[in-house]
Amino acid sequence: METLSLRLSPREVVGKKVRMLRREGIIPVHLFGKGAPSQSLQLDAGALRRVLPQAGANVPITVEVEGLEGKSTCFVREVQRHPVTSELLHVDFLSVDVSQKITVEVPVILDGKAPAVENMGGILLQPAQTLPVEALPMDVPAAFHLDVSDLDDFEKSLRISDIEVEANVAILRDDEEMVARVVPPRIEEGLEGELAEGEELAEGEEPAEGEPGEQQPDDSAEQR
Repeated sequence: METLSLRLSPREVVGKKVRMLRREGIIPVHLFGKGAPSQSLQLDAGALRRVLPQAGANVPITVEVEGLEGKSTCFVREVQRHPVTSELLHVDFLSVDVSQKITVEVPVILDGKAPAVENMGGILLQPAQTLPVEALPMDVPAAFHLDVSDLDDFEKSLRISDIEVEANVAILRDDEEMVARVVPPRIEEGLEGELAEGEELAEGEEPAEGEPGEQQPDDSAEQR
């Protein structure tokens, strides 16, 4: 797995004034860890946008802080985005001890095509999008991959026991828990009958009260 790295700089601007940093293409971040004080830092937005999609929440990042010696192994712990534009607002990094096990969520990726979907019109369900894993920071897998090409009917399923896991990685779920399966397509019955019934309303009869209108989204407060 490619090693990801970032170089952070100390930050003196805090509070609402960080808007000025964002306008200049700089994202405010915090770096914290067990036994260490939280540090207010910053970095170039372009560098952060390149690394975040690769790192997710379970891929370690080597972090350097300008003016300090040494490097830290970190994970992304929180990403704050603007509720309307989705622009990056703030990121928290967790510094970890590489000699101590951690628990993180690892994505489950389904590869291939399920014959029961292609040939029988079924719907592929994936109840488990991620799985909790315990491992040393540098041993955490980027993702679990499962091939769905054996799902050729509605009876078969893929379970956690079907995932290939290294000996130094533990999935914290029961082996029999289902990860993916194909179910029959839903059949909507009686739709035509309901339409016909609606057309037979007596003259002057008011139809039933309409369905509730669309719920307006709540205004979200600006995040830090």
